[in-house]
Amino acid sequence: MRLFHTTRGARRWAGVVGALVLAAGVPLQQAKAQSDAPVYKCPGNPVLYTDAISAKEAKTRGCSALDGSPITVISPTKRSVASETNASAPRSPENRVDPQEQRARDSDARRILEAELQREQQRLTEMQAEYNNGEPERLGSERNYQRYLDRVSDLKAGIARKESDISALKRELTKVP
Repeated sequence: MRLFHTTRGARRWAGVVGALVLAAGVPLQQAKAQSDAPVYKCPGNPVLYTDAISAKEAKTRGCSALDGSPITVISPTKRSVASETNASAPRSPENRVDPQEQRARDSDARRILEAELQREQQRLTEMQAEYNNGEPERLGSERNYQRYLDRVSDLKAGIARKESDISALKRELTKVP
């Protein structure tokens, strides 16, 4: 009884696959020939899975036939040649940046970082003054005590963020010549 169900299910799937193959515009004999071709796993680095070789050629190469479900092939992502050459090749003399220009870039970067550090330190001073050691002045809109507590915790978190931003800027400044 089990064999009957399997056969009927296989016939049903064969009909569905046949309909899909015809809808795709591939002749049924060609699709059947492609699906009947054995897939071989050939040793090597990388391992090769192919159905384009004969049984005799597979035997001489040491390949083994695979039985079971079809293999899904996912092609690797293609890396651009330009990114490979830029990353691995040393810079040629004509591609190098002029030392004067590089010094100017470095001084601009340092000036920008110092200005940003100064702004962040000024904002931190303002936030600490508003925080008032954990007891800021209560605003008129904070009749509800929970709103006041929420503002205090927001101020405390903001101060911690500013301090970490300032330390990150200082680290960046040590990296710039």
